[in-house]
Amino acid sequence: MRLNRRREVPLSFEVLDERDHPGGAWQDGWPSLELFSPAAYSSLPGWPMPPWRGPGNPSAAHVRDYLAAYEQRYDLPVRRPVTVTGLSGVGDPSAPLVVATDPATDPATDPATDSVDGMGQRSARVVVNATGSWRRPFWPTVPGMREFAGTQQHTAAYAGPSAYSGKRVLVVGGGNSGAQIAADLLPVARELTWATQRPPRYLPDDVDGRALFEAATRAVAGDGGGVAGLGDIVAVPSVRHARDHLGLHATSMPVRFTETGATWSDGTERPLDAVIWCTGFRPALGHLHGVPRPDGHPATTSAHPVVSTLDERLLFVGYGDWCGPASATLIGVGRAAKDAAAHVAMLIDR
Repeated sequence: MRLNRRREVPLSFEVLDERDHPGGAWQDGWPSLELFSPAAYSSLPGWPMPPWRGPGNPSAAHVRDYLAAYEQRYDLPVRRPVTVTGLSGVGDPSAPLVVATDPATDPATDPATDSVDGMGQRSARVVVNATGSWRRPFWPTVPGMREFAGTQQHTAAYAGPSAYSGKRVLVVGGGNSGAQIAADLLPVARELTWATQRPPRYLPDDVDGRALFEAATRAVAGDGGGVAGLGDIVAVPSVRHARDHLGLHATSMPVRFTETGATWSDGTERPLDAVIWCTGFRPALGHLHGVPRPDGHPATTSAHPVVSTLDERLLFVGYGDWCGPASATLIGVGRAAKDAAAHVAMLIDR
């Protein structure tokens, strides 16, 4: 564990990461995935993202390398791979918070001397949850989808267009991932169908990285709805090209799957070989057994969105607007992280 050098009173902490390498979900991005904004508007606090020398905006690999270098630059005390399996003591101010880990993934834990029911454990005065959502993809339920004999995959497992060459593919989802993956597949698929719940809402084509940065900044400051207020889909070059020159368009959602394809409400039937579900994610909080989630996630205070209403020692960073405006973006997470750090310091000092 490392001491926080910015504080007069030493504060020890460590970061537990389930992944084998730094970079988080950006390690899993498909080859054509890129940021919506230039590097100058996609930085974490303290150290700007290095300039991107390629075409368009920074690639997923560039972001991954930046996050790895950021971790090394600040000598962050990260232990990996460590899988957190539970947290006890929440809601009981007289009890310490105890983080349970899987000793098979936790080299710092000796199951013979530091275990509860075969699981490793760590005591903590404060626990900050920053697990994101990538490990919990959301799959909707559509009649017949279990009978469909083709392949079904979620955005989280999409690795590029090569596996879909010459196939009849249905892409489901009206957000950025759906649009980008549909554009990625359109040149190689035998037939590409893009299904959305409502007609796609593109941001204006002239909305560039600076405009997105400013919108996200306003959201962080509590002034305006952020990027989402402009539309659902950022018209990155690949999406614009597919829309304007390759005929990319969306259709309504299918009402039922069959063994060989899908059907629509107007009676249309389409044979399919594969379905890609670009239907979003949910907060990956399976380790918080017993913590109530009235709106699908643990409640936080209105004055301090990063702080749990159940226990002020339990914090959340990086899950979206419910724990801080734009907190799931590179440019927005700094504000939420700063608020969390200030709250931790207050608790420790008190």
